Amino acid sequence: MTKKYHRLLRPILAAFVGASTTLAFAPYQIWPMAFISPIIFILLIQNKTWKAAAFSGFMFGMGQFSVGISWVHISIDTFGGMPKLASLFLMILLVSYLSIYPALFAGLTNRFFPENNKTRYLLAIPSLWLLTDLARGWVMTGFPWLLLGYSQLESPLSGLAPIGGVQLITLAIMLSSSGIVWVLVKRKPIGLVLPLIIFLSAYGLKLVDWVVPDESTRTSFALIQGNVSQEKKWLPSERWPTLMKFLDLSRVNWDADIVIWPEAAIPALEKELPSFLLNVDKAARMNETALITGVVTQNSPGNYHNSVITLGDTPSGEYNYETQPRYNKHHLLPFGEFVPFADILRPIAPLFNLPMSSFNRGDLVQNNIVGKGRYFATALCYEIIFGEQVRKNINQNTNFILTLSNDAWFGDSIGPLQHMEIAQMRALETGKPVIRATNNGVTAITDYKGKIIAQIPQFETAVLRAEVTSSKGSTPFLTLGSWPMVMFLIMSLVISLSKFALTRK
Repeated sequence: MTKKYHRLLRPILAAFVGASTTLAFAPYQIWPMAFISPIIFILLIQNKTWKAAAFSGFMFGMGQFSVGISWVHISIDTFGGMPKLASLFLMILLVSYLSIYPALFAGLTNRFFPENNKTRYLLAIPSLWLLTDLARGWVMTGFPWLLLGYSQLESPLSGLAPIGGVQLITLAIMLSSSGIVWVLVKRKPIGLVLPLIIFLSAYGLKLVDWVVPDESTRTSFALIQGNVSQEKKWLPSERWPTLMKFLDLSRVNWDADIVIWPEAAIPALEKELPSFLLNVDKAARMNETALITGVVTQNSPGNYHNSVITLGDTPSGEYNYETQPRYNKHHLLPFGEFVPFADILRPIAPLFNLPMSSFNRGDLVQNNIVGKGRYFATALCYEIIFGEQVRKNINQNTNFILTLSNDAWFGDSIGPLQHMEIAQMRALETGKPVIRATNNGVTAITDYKGKIIAQIPQFETAVLRAEVTSSKGSTPFLTLGSWPMVMFLIMSLVISLSKFALTRK
């Protein structure tokens, strides 16, 4: 019995270590935890069979994601209208699925690289961690939340973001953490040189100005945070009070170059309000202002899009529903905006028929949204977590990254704060300021280095006014994307597997 409990001790500890990883991210932002957690985890799978390591990895993931993305349950339970047991089942299903990736990391590491040598610590562990992270960000449209690199906005490693994005920072964390474990296992202090070199190099890169301010792009913004109750927003009786609330807040801010409403600020289908939108368009045009808003569009029966449109001072002229340029959301939230394997799951159980879970996706790369002569690479809500998508939508004309969201779905949880942290990373990677308008927070603007320069409190009806300057130039990440990381991954795995094959001969 004692032996059985002893076997369970490591997986249980792994779950606690995984849960503690959340402290590295917003709102706690204790960035050293992003190193401490992997160090302990790697030690826990030390000298274990690949099956035991995989189980510990699964438990690490259960701890990490059950705590780190606990906010997802609020949207399913409180606003999804689902029975408590059904919402808990879906949450357990999601967390269990995400836990497969750390399980794969641990199992593959101990299956193919069980020896306590440099290959394991300096090649296999960092590359396999990166590989499983990339897989999590791609399979079934991807869910790349809580990547370790996001936690380093305030650390020296943030200097790596313009070079290789959040994945390069994650790689640096795992190289450092795994290198420290190698030092502990082999008792060779010389191994601490590697983390030291990584930190000094990153700090040096942080001092490099990859892009510079472009004063010709100085733009005044008014971001409208309506703070509309999610429970009431889509009630027919609340449609016009909501529209008037946004319009009244905008009317006193027509002196801004661009007024921005959040995701789906208009609580109706676009086709249902042509007269209202035409009147707003005329008012904005009369004041030489552009107004950008999120809205749900319907191209044909059953064909819905989560969209962004611009009214007022735009190149497209007067508002016309048939010809209006739109950005249509590409990366849809699983179970929130679409149901994976819907043809199979919907007939099985009504719980998969969640409200507004039947959107269609737009193209991966779309034209920038244009207003008042400014060009915006757009990412709706959840899409801001996909760095490659944001990068691909930035072109030579792009002035700002625009992200509209409605984080009211997640209440007063840590979710919206993590979401803002991710948006800051996009600015740091690309050298473009991020303009983030939300229904109830976090509504904020960053500069081209990812620093928040203006913000209003959550859960208040307020308007964020700020003048923002874009940048000129290009970061290495904006030019090359993740290809250098992919090449490193392929090279390190080839070397690691070659060494594994030689040891088997």
